[in-house]
Amino acid sequence: MNKRATYEELLPVVAAKKRILVWDLPTRVFHWSLVLAVTVAVVSGEVGGDWMEVHGKAGLAILGLVAFRLAWGFAGSTHARFLSFVPTATKLRAYLRGRWKGQGHNPLGALSVFALLGLLGTQAATGLFGNDEISFTGPLFALVEEGLANRLTGLHKQLAYVLLAVMAVHIVAILVYLLIKKDNLVKPMVTGWKEVRASAGASATKGSWPALLLSIAFAVAVVACASGAVRW
Repeated sequence: MNKRATYEELLPVVAAKKRILVWDLPTRVFHWSLVLAVTVAVVSGEVGGDWMEVHGKAGLAILGLVAFRLAWGFAGSTHARFLSFVPTATKLRAYLRGRWKGQGHNPLGALSVFALLGLLGTQAATGLFGNDEISFTGPLFALVEEGLANRLTGLHKQLAYVLLAVMAVHIVAILVYLLIKKDNLVKPMVTGWKEVRASAGASATKGSWPALLLSIAFAVAVVACASGAVRW
């Protein structure tokens, strides 16, 4: 086989690619804002002392971001909607057998997303009633009895290890996809676009402006209530 024939054989393969939008801007901003907020929360929590105020603010930011994602998961773009990637038994079996086809979160990735959202929401919520046994207390600490506050503080500390473990698995999975499957999952979360086979689905449908504004309003309301700005 000469070089010309080889090149001509490759042409259909090259031509059979297309570029589609996978992640819309609100989803991408949410993702990287969450990465930043969690990083600040982990570091400030480990340092303690005067940094606990920063830790508390990072926790409120995480709670607001999770609230936004929950709302956007129902009203957002195609692949941001929970119904598009709910990890059913059928989807999981197809994925494990190499037969799953789709864009956005694969079934195992979807499990990771739901686990992280649940853990982050619970972690942030328990922190609202916690204390560091020195001078820092969560914004809603006064709303519960001291015994309950101490139990929630203990849960908050224990869940931190679970959360770190799930995050580690998440990062390892991304590296496996990059190094073994040659599939860069980070780039589409930065640019929004992904190169796929021509036979793959169309670009994601973007969420509407009213849906975005409502999702932001919901997040702001959650943070306002959680911060103690709204009197109970």
